[in-house]
Amino acid sequence: MNMNGRSTTAGIQADIAKGWKPNNYLTNMSMAYFAQAGDYVAPSIFPICPVPLASSYYYKFSKGDLARDNVRRKPPYGKVTPAIMGQTDDTYKCEVDQIIVGIDQIEALNFQRSRAPGVADPRRAKVRFASEQMLIHLDILFASGFFKAGVWGQEWAGVTSSASGKQFLKFSDANFDPVHFFDERIKDIKQSGRRKPNRLALGYDAYLALKNHPDLLERVKYTGTTANPANVTPAVLAQLFGVEQVKVLESTYNAGGIGEENMQFICDSKGALLCYATPSPAIDEPSAGYIFTWDMLGNGAWTAFDQFEGENGTHSEFVEGLMSTDMRKTADDLAIYMKDCV
Repeated sequence: MNMNGRSTTAGIQADIAKGWKPNNYLTNMSMAYFAQAGDYVAPSIFPICPVPLASSYYYKFSKGDLARDNVRRKPPYGKVTPAIMGQTDDTYKCEVDQIIVGIDQIEALNFQRSRAPGVADPRRAKVRFASEQMLIHLDILFASGFFKAGVWGQEWAGVTSSASGKQFLKFSDANFDPVHFFDERIKDIKQSGRRKPNRLALGYDAYLALKNHPDLLERVKYTGTTANPANVTPAVLAQLFGVEQVKVLESTYNAGGIGEENMQFICDSKGALLCYATPSPAIDEPSAGYIFTWDMLGNGAWTAFDQFEGENGTHSEFVEGLMSTDMRKTADDLAIYMKDCV
């Protein structure tokens, strides 16, 4: 089967029509790794919305029509004028991303005979590596497309003094009032977007500034014990700010080329994003953003893994990972981005 054909949605659809199916064992292993994403952030901020078609439409309803009081008193023997519910369509297109990892069968045999822990099945390590690569890729897409200035209509900037308009004193300033600030931003989103924001994504330095802010430390100082002193954790911040989840953007990647090492945080460590993300992903459910994932096999798994033999005489095999996604900002008024927080 032509491996290059699976680099596009059309190629995958053609292979499926010919009977290709991924390796369920490897695919399920990958989905288990995705369920324990740990430091990776994109799927915890933008919910995953499986879609049956690689490209199609999603609804955008008129907020004005939805929020207007359209109920009228019925006249005797008559009827009211039908209410207007404005709707526009936007499109998504899930593109195919692929990773292929090789296994040297001779070297793998040597490891297997050593009975070293974790090497009985060399494919397991390769699937884990490929799954983490996919998570890194999703986070890079999230950071480059959505966790930065100039993307969201509502944007605030941290300043060192004399904050005015859409400015705030930096999180690291002792005079910054974090609880009041986030109370007001939550109100802004609720008023304009008709949903209360439920997620706050914090760059690492932004989180450290809040964690050590004197106002927040004062609020929690009597909640600890000698054995477990009070600490401002993401869970504590979520409680203080009134959101369901505070996610610290800790994922890192190597920004260097082959043979180089330049470890960096994927997301801007000085940024923050307050948003509403639906707990019930659906094409017609409002959310600041979505990760549309093409359910290529119709079984709910949005990654597919397979293995194939190398050329004769190479004593090699390969593990292939596929995913097809489109990350989209779907409701601009359901998020506020904060830049230069520290």
